[in-house]
Amino acid sequence: MENVNVDSNPSPADGDPSLPAGGQRCGLIAIVGRPNVGKSTLLNALVGQKVSITSRKAQTTRHRITGIRTLGDAQYVFVDTPGFQTRHSNPLNRTLNRTVLSSVSDVDVVLFVVEAGRFGLDDAKVLSLIPEGKPAVLVANKLDKVVRRAELAPWLKSMQERHPFAEFVPLTAKRPDDVKRLLEIVRPYLPEQAWWHDEEALTDRSERFLASEIVREKLFRLTGDELPYTSTVVIDKFEEEGNLRRIAATIVVERDAHKGMVIGDGGERLKRIGTEARQELEKLMDAKVFLELWVKVRSGWADDEERLRSYGYE
Repeated sequence: MENVNVDSNPSPADGDPSLPAGGQRCGLIAIVGRPNVGKSTLLNALVGQKVSITSRKAQTTRHRITGIRTLGDAQYVFVDTPGFQTRHSNPLNRTLNRTVLSSVSDVDVVLFVVEAGRFGLDDAKVLSLIPEGKPAVLVANKLDKVVRRAELAPWLKSMQERHPFAEFVPLTAKRPDDVKRLLEIVRPYLPEQAWWHDEEALTDRSERFLASEIVREKLFRLTGDELPYTSTVVIDKFEEEGNLRRIAATIVVERDAHKGMVIGDGGERLKRIGTEARQELEKLMDAKVFLELWVKVRSGWADDEERLRSYGYE
């Protein structure tokens, strides 16, 4: 059901977390890279379920998303970060870049994601953020798109000359065998300590936060390149009534023209955004969802530090 209207770090378990708990391993892994290299797709594959939104539009991820995967004696706590911004320096992008920097500094290992066979200036700027001495794994993603595999060997050699990577992992994030191999490679870098989360946990983010992310994903996917990425979603109401979730959300855009793009002819596009978001939320939450969407214009919100904070940007 939808109604369309137009107008931090996890806490360790009890006890001393520095002491092994029956041989358990647990650690933080940052996933970093320039925009649109497949970080969110990789996070979802590593966790085994969707916890971060994906889109062809660059800069889909705007927050530090934590995904959790427990396998055998190891608990992997992944941090998916926004793509580091080098082209625009407005308050929104500066906030996103601070998130990347803080994430890289306090993890046990870094997954540096690039497109296999490619390395540009934007990749180099992200690579420079990895602290000296921090274990880093080069994840060469989108291997399935490489036509000439023979060219990968010299490329990998050139990457090793750029940074002392602990491991090289060419893969395709959508291939389960590749993801399993990456998990096995990362495991030894996790400290021996008690798990921070329940074995069944998938994310430390709330259902309210996931609701805003899913609506934003559908917004970007259904507007394509028409809508600038300086659009966001704010949850106005999130109520639980047994197996029912009542959610009211506002899609915030910068201009009246953008508002028209979101609404579409006769409100059809906004209705489709609501329908697809509701269907995915019901699957994700295993509950019935009543979703109400509004569209409002807030000029210059991405340049307003106070408004950014009110919209949940750290």
